[in-house]
Parts: sequence; structure tokens; C-alpha cells
Amino acid sequence: MSEIARSQAGEASGSGQPLWLLAELTYRCPLQCAYCSNPLDFAAVKEELSTEEWIDVLTQARAMGAVQMGFSGGEPLVRRDLETLVAEARRLGFYTNLITSGLGLDEARIEALHAAGLDHIQISLQASDPDVAAAVAGSPKAHAKKLAMARSVKAAGYPMVLNVVLHRHNIDRLDEIIALCDELGADAVELANCQMYGWAHLNREGLLPSREQLETAEATTARWRERLAERGRDMRLLFVVPDYYAERPKACMGGWGAIFMTVAPDGAVLPCHSARMLPMSFPNVRDRGLREIWYDSDAFNRYRGDGWMREPCRSCDERHQDVGGCRCQAYLLTGDATATDPVCSLSPDHHLVEAARREAEADQRRVEQLTQRSVRASRVFCRQ
Repeated sequence: MSEIARSQAGEASGSGQPLWLLAELTYRCPLQCAYCSNPLDFAAVKEELSTEEWIDVLTQARAMGAVQMGFSGGEPLVRRDLETLVAEARRLGFYTNLITSGLGLDEARIEALHAAGLDHIQISLQASDPDVAAAVAGSPKAHAKKLAMARSVKAAGYPMVLNVVLHRHNIDRLDEIIALCDELGADAVELANCQMYGWAHLNREGLLPSREQLETAEATTARWRERLAERGRDMRLLFVVPDYYAERPKACMGGWGAIFMTVAPDGAVLPCHSARMLPMSFPNVRDRGLREIWYDSDAFNRYRGDGWMREPCRSCDERHQDVGGCRCQAYLLTGDATATDPVCSLSPDHHLVEAARREAEADQRRVEQLTQRSVRASRVFCRQ
């Protein structure tokens, strides 16, 4: 297909060029977070893309118009070629973001990444309390390491961007969490309520906060915004409401195959980082070029536009705003990836979300009793 024909086909299907590339370099990670979004059977992935293969992916994506990219995982710092990939992304003209736990980072590596041209580093925090953080991450040393690396990232001249995944076991300490971020000198804090994919979905009843907890957390965030403004302190607080308490679904990743492309550690190309859980095949960069995958593959065209939608989405005035919601969430809750996202109050399956809230409120598990992400646990799902 010619370049003009591809462009016309993309416009007809509602697909423009991919603007955002997420490079999931590896599923390996030193932590065992019970809310990890990696697939349950990640242990089945044995052969990661090589340095040369990743450079080819970056080159292809940039030629297609992608301008921003994230290096993610697992833990991307496990890859010893990370600096090489960052330098190549910088040479190609990408704006680059490292999404990391901070483990595997030290002053020397921060300096090396800075020299390679890395634009942005985002570090995750589990809690303000070291014991809760240790229970969530499965590591008693991770919390102190994260705090030290957050300070080092700031000292290196990067904006300090912190990501805190909120759930039932840490949301009641949100005041302390924000205070810690403030003390660290954070420039931006994403308070991201746990989204129920991957390992988080497996532990859903033990992670989902109550409506009362959520409302209290929102009020705490509002008070902190006022307090920060009074001090003239520029620390942006982004509070992400969990889908299960929304009345309308989000336009997941800006729409299926609209602006976002994920390349998994083994080369599978996905419309979002959770999509490989769906009962469908995804193309691989080892077999096909990114341009062909983006414009021509069944996987990327299947849920573009609104032709695939059923009622109530098909006749809904909001269908072009939320594009039917999340296909992964629809599948996880109903077993049907074409269903209206049950998060929507208009969905005939909305009762499943309401039931999930009730089940979560009745769950009495402590954080230590959640199923942690691990290679051993993943191998169980590989056999299923």
C-alpha cells in the first residue's frame, strides 16, 4: 500500500499517526507489587528484544510521527542497555520519560542517563509508612531507596515527578503521603487510584477502597491544594478516581489505536499496555513493520471508530468522547471485549461494578495477604 493510500485508510478508520510510544523493555522487576499491571502470565515471556531490535522499533515509530515515549517495564533499569536506548531516542528526536521504581538507580546512573539525553524521570512510591510500603512491594529496603533516589533525581536537575498508587491499604494515610511528597520537594504528584488490570484485578476485592475512603481522600487532596497555593508552593496534585466509582468510562488511551502504541518486551505490539490479556492475537515487530501493524492489522483496527459498538453505545451522544470505554475492562468484567464498559451507568452490566464495590467492602484481607506479583505466581497462570 502506498504512503497516500495508507494515510487515507488511516483517516477512514479513525486512526491518525501514533504520537506516544511506550517501550516496555522487560517484565523483570525486583518488586512484587500486588497491583502491578503486567500480565499475570508474564513469566511466559522468555526472549526480550535485543538492543538492535529496540533501536529499530524506535526508528520506525519516530518515522511514523511518534514524538513522546516512555521507557517502562517491569523495571526498565534492569536493562543494562537503557542508556544506549535513551541516547538513540534522543538522537531521533523523542521526548523521553523513564517510569521507574527507583531500584537499580544511583547517582552514577542518573548522571549517565542525563548525559544520554533523558528528559524526565517518574518514580513510584507505595506509601508514607515504611512497613506498609514493604508489605506492598515485597521489599523491606525499597522505601528508603526510593526516597534517596527521589532526592538524587531532584538534585540532578530533573523535575521530581512522583506516582503513588492509591488503594484501600494506603489511602487513609493520604495526608501523610502528600506531606512526604512535599518534604521531598516534588514538583508533581500523581495520586493514581488503583486501576483493576493485571495483578490488581486479581486482588481487586482486597485493593478497591470504599466510597467513604475515596471521598475523604478527595477532600484531603483539595485541602492540600489550598494549602500549597497559600504557601506559593508549586506542587501539582493530580487525583485519578478509580474507574469503579465513575459514572462514565474514560476514553482509554485516547481511543483504541488512536494515538498510543505499546511494544511489549517480546515485541508484541499493543494498543495499550494491558491489551494482551484479551482473547485475540497481536502482531509482533519481529514479523511485521510498525507501520503495517498500526494501519493494516486486525488487532489495531478491530475497535477503531464506532462500527463495532453495540447498544447502548451505538446510539449514545457520548460515544465519540468515551469511545465505548475500556475494552480490557469490558472483557475482565463481562467476558466480552465488545461489551459496553460496565463502568458506564448506562451499561446493562453496570450491576457488576456495583457488586464489585460491595464485595470489596466485605473483604477483610490485610495487605500482607494479597497475592503478590512474582515469577513463581506467574508460572501458575502460564499453565492455565
